[in-house]
Amino acid sequence: MKRFGSLRGSKKRKDQDRRTGRRQSEPHGLNASGLSSPPTTPTQVTKQPCFPLEAYRNEPERLEARMRSFSSPPDTGQRFSLPPAPLSSKPPTPCSIPIATSRPVHGSAEGMLEKLDLEDEAVEESESDIYMRFMKSHKCYDIVPTSSKLVVFDTTLQVKKAFFALVANGVRAAPLWETKKQSFVGMLTITDFINILHRYYKSPMVQIYELEEHKIETWRELYLQETFKPLVNISPDASLFDAVYSLIKNKIHRLPVIDPVSGNALYILTHKRILKFLQLFVSEMPKPAFMKQTLEELGIGTYNNIAFIHPDTPIIKALNIFVDRRVSALPVVDESGKVVDIYSKFDVINLAAEKTYNNLDITVTQALRHRSQYFEGVMKCNRLETLETIVDRIVKAEVHRLVVVDEHASIVGIVSLSDILQALVLTPAGIDAQHS
Repeated sequence: MKRFGSLRGSKKRKDQDRRTGRRQSEPHGLNASGLSSPPTTPTQVTKQPCFPLEAYRNEPERLEARMRSFSSPPDTGQRFSLPPAPLSSKPPTPCSIPIATSRPVHGSAEGMLEKLDLEDEAVEESESDIYMRFMKSHKCYDIVPTSSKLVVFDTTLQVKKAFFALVANGVRAAPLWETKKQSFVGMLTITDFINILHRYYKSPMVQIYELEEHKIETWRELYLQETFKPLVNISPDASLFDAVYSLIKNKIHRLPVIDPVSGNALYILTHKRILKFLQLFVSEMPKPAFMKQTLEELGIGTYNNIAFIHPDTPIIKALNIFVDRRVSALPVVDESGKVVDIYSKFDVINLAAEKTYNNLDITVTQALRHRSQYFEGVMKCNRLETLETIVDRIVKAEVHRLVVVDEHASIVGIVSLSDILQALVLTPAGIDAQHS
């Protein structure tokens, strides 16, 4: 979405980058005081292979029409001759200052698809796994924008300031940098905000001390005693297939791309970014037969024990459901069973934006009046629609899930981005990462 990040840079700068072929770095971290750190000299400048393909430069209108929002990946045609790298499990090399990067871009849709190296006579036989091979043929680095904003928090920052900084910067998560270890140790997300409210909220009359006074490191020490998980990250040279598998297998929504050499955080991958990147080139590829099959035929989505709430459900109860059921959104259903709204984890951050988190006894309807963005309504679908239609709708709407309804607009199930990427990329490879 537009709020997630900003793409910047002039044509003059891009032309200069193309000539130099160098990766340049711009820090966007937050220090312990919550202020942006000043620009610093890059810790490492690496020559990147240059592929001066002319198609995108000659067709700027075509590219612009394909990318309707700032959250769309740019003209990412960078290609590598390196073999796909496995997920990086070892900690990155220590680096004194975490940085985000900007890089030159070269390439075209045709260039990206050349890597698939399909023979004409083999197209029909291999089209069922075309998206899987597309993902295996591209690196995580290919999806990194020319220039993007990456917010980094030091673990000594106060929790409240960190959440306010998320709101102020329009992002949903930030890597956590521990100065003592000189490495990234985790992610701070809206889920942490929900867990803090869920754990420590008592009543509107009692201030949440833990939110007001604790530092991030204190919260992590308390919280990780019960649920310690090492930071899941990925190398920029790993394939997008590995990224999809890691996101779904680990049941996470954000996967930081960390350079294993410098230890720098380059970007944060999400399901939505990856699917949108794939969608940019779908028209250039053979269409698998399963794209014309319906959700019902393919068995895509969740249709049992769906978590939902009502318009008069208190916010604190909704937060409890988020924590207990580990879901990212709750359809709001009226007394007749019709879906009238949806309350997502991202909506919870508005409590920080409005500074109303001390009163969680208000209803969901009251809370949703403070949405910080225009809400076009609940995005829905039915089980008889084709996968092709579903993918197109969820990408264009820039949402994380569709609510499956019947002919009476009553809730039947949920189709998430994880469900779609599983079907497009992992199922053809014989992998079920959702249930493994």
